[in-house]
Amino acid sequence: MAPVGGTTVQDHVALAEIELCGELIIAASAARERLSLESIDEVLRVAEERGAAAGQ
Repeated sequence: MAPVGGTTVQDHVALAEIELCGELIIAASAARERLSLESIDEVLRVAEERGAAAGQ
């Protein structure tokens, strides 16, 4: 039960993970066959994250 004061705590990492899982579920349900590893990486934006980490 949420406190009466209305204080909420947001875990931004958890919210981002939930969003990515949702995108992966949508992609998997739209696919005719199993998603390849490359397709999964594309949905999860793995290349973007690697590029951002390399640019630091």
